[in-house]
Amino acid sequence: MNRRSFLQASAAAATTTAALAQTAPNWGGSVIDIHFHFRRGKGANALHLDGSGVSHAVLLTRHQDDELAKAEVAANPKRYVRFTQADITKPEGVEQLRAAAKSGSRGFGEIKYHVRVDGPEMKRLYDLAADLGVPVLIHFGEVEQFPGEGVFTTPYKNLPAVLKAHKRTTFIGHADAFWANVSAKVSNDTPYPEGPIVRGGLTDKMLADFPNLYGDLSANSGRNALARDAEFTRDFLKQHQDKLMFGCDCSCTDGKGTGQGSKRPLIAGKCVARETLTALKQSASPEVFRKLTWTNATKLLKLTF
Repeated sequence: MNRRSFLQASAAAATTTAALAQTAPNWGGSVIDIHFHFRRGKGANALHLDGSGVSHAVLLTRHQDDELAKAEVAANPKRYVRFTQADITKPEGVEQLRAAAKSGSRGFGEIKYHVRVDGPEMKRLYDLAADLGVPVLIHFGEVEQFPGEGVFTTPYKNLPAVLKAHKRTTFIGHADAFWANVSAKVSNDTPYPEGPIVRGGLTDKMLADFPNLYGDLSANSGRNALARDAEFTRDFLKQHQDKLMFGCDCSCTDGKGTGQGSKRPLIAGKCVARETLTALKQSASPEVFRKLTWTNATKLLKLTF
């Protein structure tokens, strides 16, 4: 083979490899996404999962879509389970969640409201989750990402006292405040801090100190935390290997980045599931990767697919 033919063959092989990577990523085993927002439309959920190489998902479902999600789970019981979200600031919210759990919902979430982490609405939710034996997945945000957005489930510094007071409740932490606080140095002017992590952050401590707290690695917040400090990330994933779970919280349509509206550099035009799984694959041993992407979530939710 002459040089020109060799280069053409190499280019063709590279193109084929890239195409296969876009259509059939292989993560080395089953993967469950703990943070997959339910999508309306026939095949919409499977389209993203198949495109990103993810085998199973927890469908985070608004109360108004709960019947649709129940039908999706019933049609695909070996692939999906559901969580349910209801407006806990309204009197009917707690009863809607109670009914959802009794009809098969495996947890509450994503809970994202402008309330105090230790306020009466959340305390009712914690007690309900404990009584029903289901976890609650909470969005923690202390820095507005656009004017008027507000903040969510604050102040984050009060979470340790909440975890201590509600030992029967299983918490799954998510979003920018949760992941910014892996560092002991936290900026108050950005939801996604950059640069090396100062060890001893509040999230790091809480994951070590409280058996009832787990971490959801989804969204730009989780991906950003993984990218800040390679040495810290390796140690963090190893230390908390039994407490962390993969999730995507991705807005792309097909698991390949199509329609991803975020402008954040790490995920702009990309599938968050692919990007996060790639980062975890690079930072964790195969044994730890398996825990993060399968074992921890299926054990916590008592799943037997």
